[in-house]
Amino acid sequence: MFRRSHLKILLIGNSGSRPESFGIQAGKSALMNQYVNNRFSSRYRATIGSDFLSKQVHIDGRMLTVQIWDTAGTERFQALGTALYRGSDCCLLVFDVTSASSFQALDKWHKQLLLQIEEQSAFPIAVIGNKTDLENREVSLEEAELWSRLHHATYFETSAKAATNVQEVFQWAVRAALKNRRISELPEPDSVRLETRPEGAHRDKCGC
Repeated sequence: MFRRSHLKILLIGNSGSRPESFGIQAGKSALMNQYVNNRFSSRYRATIGSDFLSKQVHIDGRMLTVQIWDTAGTERFQALGTALYRGSDCCLLVFDVTSASSFQALDKWHKQLLLQIEEQSAFPIAVIGNKTDLENREVSLEEAELWSRLHHATYFETSAKAATNVQEVFQWAVRAALKNRRISELPEPDSVRLETRPEGAHRDKCGC
């Protein structure tokens, strides 16, 4: 039995990565809005400090509340980091595939994330290359996949505008967070009770 009935998923990365993109909302907020509300807005609204939306998700026979937190990417709000990261179950590092600078900033965001979380080796992280509906791409698929592998993260490409892979990303995040929580809540080795089964007995399989 899990101790909490909700999951906290963080979206971090640069905000407004290109001045000319300010008229198009196609970053973390757009991904969150597309997943929760199935809606894309062309009106850009900067996130002030942080924002979150909740969604009820039915998975593996139980209902969960998924909280998606959109953290501001501007330097002046990074001091809020400790409180925002607390209790997180998964993190999505988001960059704009049409902006090399937003991709290069992943190093900074990844380092900040590692400073805030416990059990770093088990914490689920994905890298999201967003805005794939645009043609002026500056970051190649191969480059993004290599960075993700080197940092032990799963890579996805999305378009918040076209709703490409958005549901898949958050489904992965929910399942990865649940799997990690199951592992973290197992008894300590010295308190594990071994059970023997007759040979050929059915063993349950995890549906993650």
